[in-house]
Amino acid sequence: MANYVCLLQFTDQGIRAVRDTVKRADAAKAMANKVGVTVTDVLWTLGACDLVLLAEAKDDESMTAYALSLAALGNVKTQTMRAFRAKEFSAIIENMAK
Repeated sequence: MANYVCLLQFTDQGIRAVRDTVKRADAAKAMANKVGVTVTDVLWTLGACDLVLLAEAKDDESMTAYALSLAALGNVKTQTMRAFRAKEFSAIIENMAK
């Protein structure tokens, strides 16, 4: 499974209904399961991003479908990044041109 970090920002709609954000996060986890994505953690943050979502998916296409589905609800804007664990990154480094 590939790992992903999603940086989320509330939209105007999302911040107006911020009291429901924990319930929406639970619903977002359920929606992820429907498209083959597992949300491993949701963190509410201070600063430029309002939430950080950590997820695993079988491929980029599944994660993209999930991020688009999440954004289409209108409560958040998403920025998704592929993330690599040390073992995965070590393999990438081994394949670097010398």
